Amino acid sequence: MTLAVGLLHPGADPEAVLPGAADAARALTTVEAYDVGVVRGRARVTVRFLADGDEAAHVVARAVEDGVRAHAATSDRRVTRRWGARWYPA
Repeated sequence: MTLAVGLLHPGADPEAVLPGAADAARALTTVEAYDVGVVRGRARVTVRFLADGDEAAHVVARAVEDGVRAHAATSDRRVTRRWGARWYPA
């Protein structure tokens, strides 16, 4: 899943955003990878995790978004599923 990260809340530690996202997912499932990058001038968190289906993936994605929202504003959540070498919307 990917999530755009906006303005930090007053007093929030920017170093805590990515660990907060990964920890929220890790509380529910296995996290394969996580990263933060800049896409079109906006910070974007990516968390790759295991899920048994699309519904389960959306539950984890909501938890990740809540974990990030503890530190910053969010937008543009996208949940995708990999089939072979391609990613599709979940």
